[in-house]
Amino acid sequence: MKKLLLIPALLLGSIGVAQEYKYEITPVIGYNIAEGNLNLKDQFLAGAEFQINTDTFLKPEFSVLFTDTDYEDLPVNPSTDIWRFAFNGVHDFDAIGAFTPLFKVGVGYEYMDETLADNDNALFVNAGVGVKTFLADNLALKLEAIYMNKEFDSNFAVLAGVSYAFGPKAQQVPPAPVDGDDDNDGVLNSVDQCPNTPAGVNVDASGCKIDGDDDNDGVLNSKDKCPNTPAGNVVNSDGCTKEVNLHINFENNSYVVDEASKLRVEKFANFLKARPNYTAQIIGHTNSIGRESTNQILSENRANAVRNMIIRYGVAENRVTAIGKGESDPIASNDTADGLAQNRRIEATLNKN
Repeated sequence: MKKLLLIPALLLGSIGVAQEYKYEITPVIGYNIAEGNLNLKDQFLAGAEFQINTDTFLKPEFSVLFTDTDYEDLPVNPSTDIWRFAFNGVHDFDAIGAFTPLFKVGVGYEYMDETLADNDNALFVNAGVGVKTFLADNLALKLEAIYMNKEFDSNFAVLAGVSYAFGPKAQQVPPAPVDGDDDNDGVLNSVDQCPNTPAGVNVDASGCKIDGDDDNDGVLNSKDKCPNTPAGNVVNSDGCTKEVNLHINFENNSYVVDEASKLRVEKFANFLKARPNYTAQIIGHTNSIGRESTNQILSENRANAVRNMIIRYGVAENRVTAIGKGESDPIASNDTADGLAQNRRIEATLNKN
């Protein structure tokens, strides 16, 4: 029972994926009821319909129907073959559930190989209605009822067939966008290239953030790798606080500045004196030899030793501060003599007031 219930669900689902191909052909069979004065017995029909799916209101269709029937109420009842050729215009309506209604109008020509009882070969006009239900993407069951009139004589036919669609798919017109401004940036969704812009951000005509310098460090937001640099810090080209290695060497477990390093300290002091709107923070570091607490004190002593020297060279005390980071921030391996020497260092960060 559950499997049977799946069948209508599948049919309903198939209409959602059915696509309009360029062409479709439908072999049909059916039954024709002839007007009484034609003296023709009702007849079975067979034939085919060929439709071109254009983007016009009426799609062109060519059809041919054949039957072999007998005359009635005559002393001799001969049979006759009847061929009906028609050119129609077909309009498919929007689908209603699993069904697509249609109607058609057209003209045709009826040929009879036995034209008895005032029946002649002649033109006819026809009109019909029908419905299709898709069985697959390019396969549909088609039912039709068609009225045909020739010289005021009529035939009424009911037809059934299976339409097979093929060829390139017809061009689908994309639905018009429903415009709005979902991220409230003042740019419509249809042209917004950055649809999730945070609230309050200034954007350009494409809805994307306008480049700026939010942390006022002189580096544009699009290139700033440190977007929250404290105000006044001197930064490098990436927008990150610039640290200057003063290349001051210390002996192990010592905070005495050697003679070779004093010249570098003096040059740094002269740099600060030439730029009175700059302040500096001196940062002391150690390697990992010894106890961590001892290294912390040693790093502070080294930073203060350099700070005091800069002040002696003429820089105001309030422009220079000092901190120690102990062994917490190595720049080289502590497993080699060279690495140990590199980690015994002094760095400075510059702030612009």
